[in-house]
Amino acid sequence: MFDRLTDSLKSITNKIRFVDNEANLKKALQELKKSLLKEDVHFKATKQIVTSVENYCKANEIGQASFKKALSESITNILKIPNANEGFVYSKNPTTNILFIGLSGVGKTTTLAKLANYLKQKNKKVLMVACDLIRAGAIEQLKTLGAQIEVDVYFDEASNSAKQIAIDGVKKAKDELYDVCLIDSAGRQAVDTKLMDELKELKNSVNIDETFYVADALNGHKSSEVAKAFREHIGIDGIILSKFDGDSKGGVALSLAYNCGVNVRFLGVGEKVEDFEVFIASRIVNRLMGLGDIEGLAEKTANVIDEKKAKEIKAKIQKGEFNFDDFLSQMDMMKKMGSMKNIVGMIPGLNSSIKSAIKDMDFENSEQMKNIKAMISSMTPYERQTPSALNPSRKARIAKGCGLDGVAINRILKQFKNTAKMAKKFSKKGGGIKDINNLLENMGGANMPASMRFR
Repeated sequence: MFDRLTDSLKSITNKIRFVDNEANLKKALQELKKSLLKEDVHFKATKQIVTSVENYCKANEIGQASFKKALSESITNILKIPNANEGFVYSKNPTTNILFIGLSGVGKTTTLAKLANYLKQKNKKVLMVACDLIRAGAIEQLKTLGAQIEVDVYFDEASNSAKQIAIDGVKKAKDELYDVCLIDSAGRQAVDTKLMDELKELKNSVNIDETFYVADALNGHKSSEVAKAFREHIGIDGIILSKFDGDSKGGVALSLAYNCGVNVRFLGVGEKVEDFEVFIASRIVNRLMGLGDIEGLAEKTANVIDEKKAKEIKAKIQKGEFNFDDFLSQMDMMKKMGSMKNIVGMIPGLNSSIKSAIKDMDFENSEQMKNIKAMISSMTPYERQTPSALNPSRKARIAKGCGLDGVAINRILKQFKNTAKMAKKFSKKGGGIKDINNLLENMGGANMPASMRFR
């Protein structure tokens, strides 16, 4: 997610020796400036960071430790706006009403559904309100997303008043004891005064607790300039960066916070509804500095993993009783955590080559995984729970049912057996680097190249 910027900062920091001289500090600061500008950090924000680091190092000591500390603190000072909310904040008196605003095409409706799914995982009752009456298909899109994530949607296709739909939706949320009400709105191609006034009227028609502006990370500096205009006309309490998994430059988050004086609250980091992360400044800075985000990883895991089920599966693994039903259960939990490339950034200590290799693993959509699921779907409940019962006649029936030949079935079964053995060994011994390599090799039957191995 911040890989390019993280690698640049790490490279610059490593050029500062434990105790260095001013000449080397000046050179490092010049590289820092170039790196930040290249990553779309606003030039004023860049100047503030570079000046802050220089002043701190000169006042204390010119060394790697002080350089890192100053860099971390200066970035945090930009990303964390004093006395402003971080993440999602619930109102004291339910329901919490959130209005979504932004330009057309930034992924606003999808982002709203992602936040709804994020809150649902925290056992919150959420209502999504469809107030975009301009874009063709907007209401239908929200209804489809609502069905996908099993979150209620309020809409009125007979009405031509976004204001009235918002009023009715908020009333429904309050009367039916929803925890959160998320209100979609029509996007804008540009900052149009007439449309802005209509949006302001919509906002004033109901009791809005916070207004979230959705910005497209791929738009770079343009995102922060437009966000400023929305803040001045409508008011913004938080920013959600969409499409942060693309070729966006990590510095756009710094530019938005610096230019708007508003915290980035969430990141959309993929196409799936699960690809959504809370933006906490201290955690993000740790990731930028290559320290990972253990808290974020723990939170993401806690949201999707049933602790009781996890303990049961662990016990089965240790006893060598792991079966195909358990396997499907584990894959479902991994799917809810989002894509692998967003998880690896939270793990501290991984170098860029390892991150690059692991993030491209797609256990959900790989051809091998599709074959495994097809094979399991052709099994009886008894066969799923008792892999050892798969004799030649059963294998032949399964092969016929899933469209794979006997060789493919035997290969998958062998890989599953080897993976189960390795998992059992890993769970008992605590494992080591060699065990991790072996386990990854067997997962999904991937032939892991040397470049992907941990060292």
